[in-house]
Amino acid sequence: MAITRVENRKFLEQLHSLDTHDWSRPTACDRWDVRAVAAHVVGGAAGQISPREFLRQVRAGRPLMEQIGAQYWWDGMNEIQVRERSTLPTADLIAEWERNAERARAARTRMPRLITRLPLLNLPAPVGRQPLAYLFDIGFTRDVWAHRMDIAAATDRPMDLDPAHDGRIVADIVAEWAATHGEPFVVELTGPAGGTYTSGSGGETVSLDALDLVAVLSGRAQGEGVLRNTLPL
Repeated sequence: MAITRVENRKFLEQLHSLDTHDWSRPTACDRWDVRAVAAHVVGGAAGQISPREFLRQVRAGRPLMEQIGAQYWWDGMNEIQVRERSTLPTADLIAEWERNAERARAARTRMPRLITRLPLLNLPAPVGRQPLAYLFDIGFTRDVWAHRMDIAAATDRPMDLDPAHDGRIVADIVAEWAATHGEPFVVELTGPAGGTYTSGSGGETVSLDALDLVAVLSGRAQGEGVLRNTLPL
């Protein structure tokens, strides 16, 4: 949750830095421009605050799944978050994040551990079955970070990165990715969020920027060799 607080602040600062033309730039997310990506993140916070709102978004999104060619229920939910904020002025979108980000983080800390341990999530391979804690403790924060990366790339602006915060998030992604495929490797990541990671022995050595690695693992870019293994983000 300490990491979440920092990430929420960085996302807010990024939104404030965008100019009028940035909001309409296309992103690596299918069908979404920068504004839609921001609307999804903002809408996600609203669902985290209230279980009732979360379920409402899930139900409202289900009829949209076929329309947008979605495979998973959360795709419809994400679409509802975007559509319901499509006419909001960008200032109001930013204000909603500023108003709700900390409330969402606090709500996640209050979720009873007996409930968060329930293995209710059936996520795409290779992640598979996970407890709710995977979403509340890891997934929501990682989602904001990944979309901050998308916005930075779409607007050709540097992403605010530092070893203590962003390097920790990248290390967590690499550790989970390594556990899902089990192949040996040495990954040498450059940039402020970089580091060197080793798993097993005798594997290939891969050198690239930390953000480029995450783009490949998440399917935003193509990878070969050990990087053919992906991790849904």
